[in-house]
Amino acid sequence: MAILDGKSYSIKLRGELKVRADKYFNDFGRKIGLAVVIIGEDPASKIYVNNKIKATEEVGMKSFSLRLPETISQEEAELQVKNLAENPEVDGIIVQLPLPKKFDTASILKHIPAEKDVDGLCTENLGKLVAGEKTLVSCTPYGIIKLLEEYGVEFSGKNAVVIGRSNMVGKPIASLLLQKNCTVTTCHSRTQDIKKFSTDADILVVAIGKDRFVTGDMVKEGAVVVDVGINRVDGKLYGDVDFESASKKASLITPVPGGVGPMTVTMLMYNTVLAAFRSKNADDFQ
Repeated sequence: MAILDGKSYSIKLRGELKVRADKYFNDFGRKIGLAVVIIGEDPASKIYVNNKIKATEEVGMKSFSLRLPETISQEEAELQVKNLAENPEVDGIIVQLPLPKKFDTASILKHIPAEKDVDGLCTENLGKLVAGEKTLVSCTPYGIIKLLEEYGVEFSGKNAVVIGRSNMVGKPIASLLLQKNCTVTTCHSRTQDIKKFSTDADILVVAIGKDRFVTGDMVKEGAVVVDVGINRVDGKLYGDVDFESASKKASLITPVPGGVGPMTVTMLMYNTVLAAFRSKNADDFQ
């Protein structure tokens, strides 16, 4: 068993992104800009936003941080996002989710143009991904693929099983694995006998938000296991995979924390740099 070390690879990738961000500044006279919008006072969201702002500045980009009170109206929130979309110095926009319940999230996100949707979650970008067209890919799935590539994982002809079907992870990672010529099965809450499918997986991706759901007896000997889950139990973080038992069967496995999480933030930076160069028709390094 070996660890898929997302933290170490993220550091390497951010170094490469800084070189590209510096090149953009030298070529076009301004820093690449990422706008992060947070509404309300959710403590976890604040931590995530601060991490993204720190990473933005670390790779030599400019951060546009917009912090809005929960008392703001739906119309004002949409206007603020629209203003960012029209700002020529902003190359990428993300709205930290989840939003407070009073807001219509979909309506707010519609004001982010596809070319600045660096979360890769708008309908246009998701559709292009499924169609195999050039697009901005959702950060977590894209980070998973980049991490597996870094560790030399073979895709073509392999059985890949994805547990979870969210628009944020499950559906896009299934599409990416298909593009890599895997045979892909998606399991979800209505799947009967998930173990029947998971034990046939050469590559197993788990993203369901259930603490240690996948145990060692559900993992094929020698499989590559990617754990997307982050679950806090009694003050400790656990994934959707029981690491202790699954690691005895897996050839490669992501830890929690330190696996997929660092890649998600780094791929947000990656997508923003990519969006900036594409807006100039100057470079494409996807």
